Amino acid sequence: MPSASDPAPGTGPDAAPAQTGQTLVFTADPAAVRGALATLLAAPPILGLAADDRGTVELVLAEVLNNVAEHAYAGGSGPVEVDLRATTAGLACRIADVGLGMPDGRLPAGHLPYAHPEAMDDLPEGGFGWHLIRSLTADLTYARSAGQNRLTFLIPLTDQA
Repeated sequence: MPSASDPAPGTGPDAAPAQTGQTLVFTADPAAVRGALATLLAAPPILGLAADDRGTVELVLAEVLNNVAEHAYAGGSGPVEVDLRATTAGLACRIADVGLGMPDGRLPAGHLPYAHPEAMDDLPEGGFGWHLIRSLTADLTYARSAGQNRLTFLIPLTDQA
């Protein structure tokens, strides 16, 4: 997993020091993802956020962590580390796992899975995750090195309390 010297987005030398942070390591499978989300939401830095910001953070983390469980560890499970830091720019997030890498070594484009459905029944069940992640984050980066996937991003916050 990342070393303590790896900076999360928004925490470089020009950023203000993190006010609060949290690191959680767990086994990525659907049940564990639900438990990890509950743990992350119940403690700083997420706990003190305004309701709208908490909802955004929960949505982004759920999409990312479910992708790790479903795709990086397809058919199995494995470790995932989530590091969250509150900064003056928003919530800096770093997620690392040792599962399968992204196809072609890069993030999905995040295009919506439909053009113009005629009715709500014509909407596909999935395919919205990367569009949501890209729409709700900034500074989104992905790297794979030494068998490890690293996703970093910043979630801008509207009301930092």
